[in-house]
Amino acid sequence: MPEALTHHLPALQIVLTLVAAPLCALVGSRWAWSVATAASVLAFAIAVTLFGTVLDGTVISYHMGGWAPPIGIEYRVDILNAFVLLIVSGIAVVTLIYAQKSVASEIGSEKHGLFYAAFLLCLTGLMGVAITGDAFNVFVFLEISSLSAYALIATGADRDRRALTAAYNYLIMGTIGATFFVIGLGLLYMLTGTLNMADLAQRLFDHGDNRTLRTGFCFVLIGLTLKLAMFPLHLWLPDAYSRAPSAVTAFLSATATKVMVYVLLRFLFAVFSFSFAFEGSVLRVIVLPLAMIGIVVTSVVAIFQDDLKRMLAYSSIAQIGYMLLGLALVSQTGVMASIIHLFNHAVTKAALFMAAGCFVLQAGTTSIHELRGIGRDMPWTMAAFVIGGLSLIGVPLTVGFISKWYLVEAFIEEGWWPVALLIVGSSLLSFAYIWRVVEAAYLRDAPEGVMRKEAPLSMLAPMWALVGLSLYFGVDSSLTSAAASRAANALIGASNLFWQ
Repeated sequence: MPEALTHHLPALQIVLTLVAAPLCALVGSRWAWSVATAASVLAFAIAVTLFGTVLDGTVISYHMGGWAPPIGIEYRVDILNAFVLLIVSGIAVVTLIYAQKSVASEIGSEKHGLFYAAFLLCLTGLMGVAITGDAFNVFVFLEISSLSAYALIATGADRDRRALTAAYNYLIMGTIGATFFVIGLGLLYMLTGTLNMADLAQRLFDHGDNRTLRTGFCFVLIGLTLKLAMFPLHLWLPDAYSRAPSAVTAFLSATATKVMVYVLLRFLFAVFSFSFAFEGSVLRVIVLPLAMIGIVVTSVVAIFQDDLKRMLAYSSIAQIGYMLLGLALVSQTGVMASIIHLFNHAVTKAALFMAAGCFVLQAGTTSIHELRGIGRDMPWTMAAFVIGGLSLIGVPLTVGFISKWYLVEAFIEEGWWPVALLIVGSSLLSFAYIWRVVEAAYLRDAPEGVMRKEAPLSMLAPMWALVGLSLYFGVDSSLTSAAASRAANALIGASNLFWQ
């Protein structure tokens, strides 16, 4: 690859999908899928290249327009956000391959061009949030991804009119979260006069603890936890995931909340840097207990859901709780557990929602009661669901086990045995709601007169690719563990640099 082109890879990571989005709308339904898939594949290739470049600890700083930070906008790539870029762009490619048949069955053909344009805009926003080094740009890209996500969810109205209500509720809650976030940024800008995150961290440390800093921190924290659906700020998520088209749910469940966790990690450790005790006390006293409660409550609620997609949505809220547990512990192992779970949960939950989409295509429903006997009619789809379910439970040889192992280890290191036992015990709740689906699929007779057949290969292949990743990285987690460990060390190191 030419050196000049390599130099501009951080910008191309965003520009390619951003340019391809309106192109999808212009070329119409016939070519929109091809354009979107090609752009996503290129974005993934760039993400792989960037990840390989920074894996040894290198940090790439790209100055937009040649203007150096803090005056200019900086795209900053390190091991943490390269890992997130890899997850987001990789899931986008797999989802688009899966989406061709799924979207054709759930959305009117006249809307396909606009659908794929919105999909690419959402992808652009999520990648932009991850790669930018400017705090206000985080807000801008966050709104690009959110607005397109609202539109994507609303396209589910062709199959279920309740998708419009779900999109509206998401819009309201998302707008409130974004407003809190940008108010927090405004307070930080008022205090420091800068929005570059590296420069912001230094100036916040120089100012020391004060009321404006605490208020800005609280606004940022509330805004981000609302956007990532932390319990009890999660009420928008179950409807959004259960009413959206299947491809949209698979993509958003694997990427959107993960990017918000990344932003929270970035602000907590690289911007605020734990240079004042208030931040640590908020995490330990508020975030940690809410994460624990959320894991239990939402897992129990999932047990009583009849709709499969809604059950998986509540499961996602519980999984977000696991990520927040490690983050709130403020230790190297805890942060590492949160980062590795970004990847592990992304591949697991995307595969599960893809299985649900296969049921929608072939059975026309996600009602667990109406899916009786589906395991005999759709054996490959159901087998993928079972393996994904085992990963959610945390069974050894799956990525879910790796996440819970590191998380339990983190709390044992701190001597917090009750929390470690809660993490292990919550696996029983996961087993309960996964078993309900397995029982209906394999141990009950199918409804009379119902004809169902296996999903097409174009949907099975990407789903099983994710299942394969779940099994492979459950056996050999050296790559993901190394990336997560180095990212955690960099975050903790940045925090300690200011603390000292």
